[in-house]
Amino acid sequence: MSLPDLVTTDVVTLTQAVCDVASVSGAEAALADAVEIALRACPHLEVLRDGDAVVARTLLGRDHRVVVAGHLDTVPIRDNLPTRRQAGADGAEELWGRGTVDMKGGVAVALHLAARLAAPAKDVTWVFYDNEEVDGDLNGLGRVARHHPDWLAADFAVLGEPTAGHIEGGCNGTLRAEVRLVGRTAHSARAWLGKNAIHDAAEVLARLAAYAPAEIDVDGLRYREGLNAVGISGGVAGNMIPPEATVTVNYRFAPDKSPDQAFAHVREVLAGYDVVLTDAAPGARPGLDHPVAQDFVAAVGAVTGGLPRPKYGWTDVARFSALGVPAVNFGPGDPNLAHADDERVPTTQIESVAAALGTWLSGEPATEEATR
Repeated sequence: MSLPDLVTTDVVTLTQAVCDVASVSGAEAALADAVEIALRACPHLEVLRDGDAVVARTLLGRDHRVVVAGHLDTVPIRDNLPTRRQAGADGAEELWGRGTVDMKGGVAVALHLAARLAAPAKDVTWVFYDNEEVDGDLNGLGRVARHHPDWLAADFAVLGEPTAGHIEGGCNGTLRAEVRLVGRTAHSARAWLGKNAIHDAAEVLARLAAYAPAEIDVDGLRYREGLNAVGISGGVAGNMIPPEATVTVNYRFAPDKSPDQAFAHVREVLAGYDVVLTDAAPGARPGLDHPVAQDFVAAVGAVTGGLPRPKYGWTDVARFSALGVPAVNFGPGDPNLAHADDERVPTTQIESVAAALGTWLSGEPATEEATR
């Protein structure tokens, strides 16, 4: 059966079909076409497209509108397609293969529910976009936000990134900076005539090694920060004292700070050195105080159990936050297995996420039948 024929059947089988359509970043067209065909067959949806991003939405005049979004692309395949089902270490069934975790499980859940929920309790905008795994300038969600910001207008958003079926609110921000060290070259046989820039990096590394990352409460969630050296370069030749060296630093900062405030902190930690910002992306506050978010937490928590957690990594929830839309991450799959050659997800997790999201959107209790 083709993918459009599977959207209203078993969500696990649909996940397997979605994963088996290869869609490495930049080559999502075949999957985007299949998603568009499936959604255009649903009379309750208006379907829009920008490049390889497909948007479908209900127009029911509900009091609230929510976005459910997921990216279609994956990192490169490494002999891990087609997918396969097999028993895991605990005997439970798992779906193995590229994209099962990041994040075609979440995509399949959204596609399944988009087709099945003809009259949800909230108006829903379903977003399936391209190029998330590559340079941010290519990101399909960012492109839609630039070209058609009205397509993303909503009270709340759910991004189906892998969270092992838990709610992860907001996300940390991230920046990279270079600490540039300048010495003086000389022949290594007469090292005293030069100044070794690589040796000067020792104090920079010592400060970073001694740095105690903060844990910061933001809207009821506790975010852990991190400041680390992630690269070092320098040297000219094997018989020359290096006149230059660069230490690249990555700072993961809580969403209570702007990128400017975060960079000011890095400069404070590395005072006395030439520190140059190379790129930065703001974090996203969880926004769990919004009534629609509280409704989501209550409905999803009733199915999956557990309380919301912070998202330590950066995700596209930050793009929604920049548009004034509070957002959370919620999807099947262990994020520690994202991009791994042995990427795999418990099939029951796909079903439970579909049931929980369906409960919230429909306003009705989920049943086992609702995920089939």
